Order: sequence, then structure tokens, then C-alpha cells
Amino acid sequence: MQEVFVELAEALRERLAIIGDEESRRDVAHHTARLQRVSERIEQLETRLPADIDPQLRHFLQRRSYSKALEHLTAG
Repeated sequence: MQEVFVELAEALRERLAIIGDEESRRDVAHHTARLQRVSERIEQLETRLPADIDPQLRHFLQRRSYSKALEHLTAG
């Protein structure tokens, strides 16, 4: 798997972990900032993806279906 796909999978996992972090959600401002940072990272990584990526992966990323995108990346 190309490095950008590895980085993207890591960022997607991080975002899911932040969403599930009950402790983090107690501080709304901090939680929101963490989500914003990782979401910006995901968007930045999207710009580095090859133009010919799997259309389904592109669809998941464009729709912000990040759980599905991660499943798609790790399925193969």
C-alpha cells in the first residue's frame, strides 16, 4: 500500500478514536479542535491521492463516510 494510503488509514482511525473518546467529549472545545485537526489532515491527504483511485473510495471520502472509507482501505 502506498504511503499516502497508510497515512490516510491512520488518520481515519484517529478520527474514529476521537469520536469514541468519552473523556474528550467532556471538554467540547478541545474535542472539537481535535476533530477539526484530524479532519483537516484527512482532507490534505485526499489531495495527495492518485487521480485513478477506486471510485468507491473516492465516493466514501467525498461523502465523509470515513468508517466505510477505512473499511475499504483495509479490506484488501
